[in-house]
Amino acid sequence: MQGMKLRSSLLIGIFIIGLWLGGGVLLWFGQGRHNQQGLELQIQASGTQADQAAAQPGELFASALIGLMTHELHGGFGWRPNDFVLWGPTLWADDNANRQLGILQVVRESTRVFKDHLTKVSSNEYDPDLLEADTLFRNDATKFWFPSAESRYTKAITHLQGYTQGLQKGTKSARPITIRNVELIRLFQAWTDMLGDAHANLYRDIEADGTSTWWKSDDYFYHAQGYTQAMYILMRALTFEYQRILDERSVMRDLFQEATAALGKAARMNPLLILSGRSSGLFANHRRNLDAYITEARQKVYSIREELEK
Repeated sequence: MQGMKLRSSLLIGIFIIGLWLGGGVLLWFGQGRHNQQGLELQIQASGTQADQAAAQPGELFASALIGLMTHELHGGFGWRPNDFVLWGPTLWADDNANRQLGILQVVRESTRVFKDHLTKVSSNEYDPDLLEADTLFRNDATKFWFPSAESRYTKAITHLQGYTQGLQKGTKSARPITIRNVELIRLFQAWTDMLGDAHANLYRDIEADGTSTWWKSDDYFYHAQGYTQAMYILMRALTFEYQRILDERSVMRDLFQEATAALGKAARMNPLLILSGRSSGLFANHRRNLDAYITEARQKVYSIREELEK
């Protein structure tokens, strides 16, 4: 009798462990597919060269922001940082939640610069749709309701769509991108700051309180990867928006391509487990591997800033 109870307990334990491992593999596979689909959809959405040439200044950048957030809100498992506790970011969805929070941070800062600098000159008023979108993206990402994060971000997307429609119709209040070097520097300044933050989190081994970063390795990895996924898509849009400058300066075109390539490689990393092996150990250190691409992208973006300042 005692042996039967022990055998039953062992089988139950094996079943629970198997269920946990199987769930983790399914989440990993689903997230990898979701991420890849997001990158592919954005590339397709950029359209043909004729579509890009016909777009109004600012339209492609706004469309990239729309595509990024639409895919995260309505693709795959939806918005994860505010999910119910039993399947939310504290238990099952922490990797995807941290990735989406990284994407959101880039979207917030890029929308702010879009509103404050890329489309605004001197004493001109703000574009009303960009002003509303910027405010709505600032809502708490973890709010489940009253209001939910999804409702605020969906409304922000609606305002970005209103902005693109205004550009197409020639509405007076719709502010196109000014295509000036000095304004673009502000955006790359914000991006290099975020990539610097990602580098610091990926490279260090000890937290500020003296504890090891081992337990937060996957959080830091996916939050940083969220940065790269968003910047990769937006960088592609900037390549089309600033086509004239790149055509005139081949060094700028090369730097744009190299920065985009490094961001793309980081965005596509999809290890089954985030390991934190030693530099000369048998196992990989995925944080450091991701950091190599992020450091490369940050250096190229910084070089772009220097070129723009000339």
